[in-house]
Amino acid sequence: MSRLGRPKRQALAWRGGLLAILVLIPSVIASQFMLEVLPHPGFRFLNDSLATVFGFLFGWISIGLWISLAGAVLLLFRRRSRLESGARASKEAPARTALVMPVYREDPARVCARLEAVYRSLAATDRLSQFDFFILSDSNDADAWVEEEVAWADLRARLGADARIFYRRRRNNIKRKSGNIADFCRRWGCQYRYMVILDADSLMSGQLLTRLVELMEGNPTVGLIQTLPAAIHQNTLFGRVQQFANRLYGPVFAAGLHFWHVSEGHYWGHNAIIRVAPFVRHCALPRLPGSGAFGGEIMSHDFVEAALLRRAGWGVWLEPGLEGSYEETPPTLLDELKRDRRWAQGNMQHARLVFARGIVSPHRVVFLNGIMSYMSSLLWLAFLVLSSIETVWHALVPPRYFPSTHVLFPIWPVWHPEWAVALFWFTLAILFVPKMLAIALTAVRGRMGSFGGALRLLVSVVLESVLSAILAPVRMLFHTVFVVSVLAGRKTQWGPQARGDSSTTWRQALRYHSAGTILAVVWGSVIYVLSPHYFWWLLPVMAAWLVAIPVSVWISRVRPGIAARRLGLFLTPEEREPPALLRLFAECAKGPSLKRCTVARGFLAAIVDPAVNALHCALLKPSGTLSDGVALSRQQLILMAIKDGPRALSARDRLRILSDRETVMTLHWRVWALRDPRARYWLDEARVLGTLPRSSPPFAQASS
Repeated sequence: MSRLGRPKRQALAWRGGLLAILVLIPSVIASQFMLEVLPHPGFRFLNDSLATVFGFLFGWISIGLWISLAGAVLLLFRRRSRLESGARASKEAPARTALVMPVYREDPARVCARLEAVYRSLAATDRLSQFDFFILSDSNDADAWVEEEVAWADLRARLGADARIFYRRRRNNIKRKSGNIADFCRRWGCQYRYMVILDADSLMSGQLLTRLVELMEGNPTVGLIQTLPAAIHQNTLFGRVQQFANRLYGPVFAAGLHFWHVSEGHYWGHNAIIRVAPFVRHCALPRLPGSGAFGGEIMSHDFVEAALLRRAGWGVWLEPGLEGSYEETPPTLLDELKRDRRWAQGNMQHARLVFARGIVSPHRVVFLNGIMSYMSSLLWLAFLVLSSIETVWHALVPPRYFPSTHVLFPIWPVWHPEWAVALFWFTLAILFVPKMLAIALTAVRGRMGSFGGALRLLVSVVLESVLSAILAPVRMLFHTVFVVSVLAGRKTQWGPQARGDSSTTWRQALRYHSAGTILAVVWGSVIYVLSPHYFWWLLPVMAAWLVAIPVSVWISRVRPGIAARRLGLFLTPEEREPPALLRLFAECAKGPSLKRCTVARGFLAAIVDPAVNALHCALLKPSGTLSDGVALSRQQLILMAIKDGPRALSARDRLRILSDRETVMTLHWRVWALRDPRARYWLDEARVLGTLPRSSPPFAQASS
């Protein structure tokens, strides 16, 4: 049952209807205008197809215009948040809140540094006692597993025994991140009124966290509040450009989403606070029937969870005015595209949920919007293909001036190049108006200096726009492949995220961009021979595909990014004046790191290092009574490990060993305590990799 009053529901319906009118009517007019622009009257099917596709694309880009326009007006005149206006004092006891960070094969040192920064920021607010921290691991790599345990133990040691920071690794990582959070809710959810979901690259200040709890306490009908994370810590040129665009344009766009959706807003899966009880009751995700890409586990779970919360009557709010929320973005174009490959399948799955029973209209629009984020690329490519076919047909097939025997006068093709130019510039203006609005709002609010000053800000916007224009056709081609792959039933794997300053090699760029380069050469050559005039209209797209390889490599480098920073380009407020939380994180990241083991030798440390072995065994449950078959399998695994050494163990064998407490203890004892020459493999390997100091006693002395 809806918790919104009738006036609010009417206001939401009015806004949704207004946005539909603002998008649909111009799209129909643009389609008709496109028909008038096309010169050849005899190609009716092609002309109609072109006009229809163009109308969809025009409507799609115009949505961004109206969202940004509403956001600019809202940020310019609004003085107080709607949640603050509707809040009322809570008589309940202070709420316990869990900060939940799911991780999957992340750098544990940086993960713990982020948690330490958040912990110390919360400690400065005197509200730390209300918050608990959870690291929920889904890592399926033996070295990463041990590293996480060591990093967590070191973090607990630094913060003191009273620090309520917990670590758990799931053995079966079903449903990925959503399953990890669901597992937390089943085990510990009843102890907390709220939970804050953090990604492995998330940072949230103590002031923001306490403010979120206060807003939830004052608005008992709200089930979720989503903050707007600002992008930080980017050094590659690509990352810095994306960080700048996120910081400059993001608040305007998010405010527009807030205006149009109000309490039926977005959830992006992290940097948000959730009311635990309704989330547990209503947001269990089903398994979609079927075995193709559209079936199985729901990959993009955040939109679905928000829709399910709202269906149950709980408000879902996007609050862009709350500061102190941060995240990191992919450092390279290829890393972004790998992430988009997963998102494409997840968003395309939502086609099966658009018409699900009880979903409110704004969330159906959210589903459609996510689908169109990738389908628009397929439509854009279809538009280019159709226009090229019409051009080739026009060049090879003579026009029919007398299409009917009853026509007395010939029908001449009419070409209005000035109309085409006008339509082009009008479409371009729709794309650039949101950027102009963001610049104007920054100037009006006196924040130009936070972006390096007026001149540097304008230069940065121009360069960002040029780079976006170059990368847009490249993204379009990849997104089209993603959509076609999903439609063909191919599933994708959910791998670890790229963090830090990774760069693209020439081999990687050739592997992923060479097909687009070849397509540009063939397509462009055919059009240039048959229709040189139309070639110049296609040139921006073809040129982008041609230069994709060197551009992808160059923008992935750190040196151009650092050079841009020295020139004052692509600066953000967080770089000009780092907030206290980011300064705190920088200090924590320079602190003690994983000195005991690294990614390449974490498993070895769990077997050879007594301290790591004791820690790992303490975190495992006792095996209990085993069947004869399981006991025999355990003994065979131990004998194989002793006989052949660690290098002979597969990734699956290593996980089997680490998952069993008795096996880990027995193997550790066999390596150190027995006079078994075969166990030298382990100690020798540990010394070579640096897990043990070279001054450690020889095997004979240790075993004695």
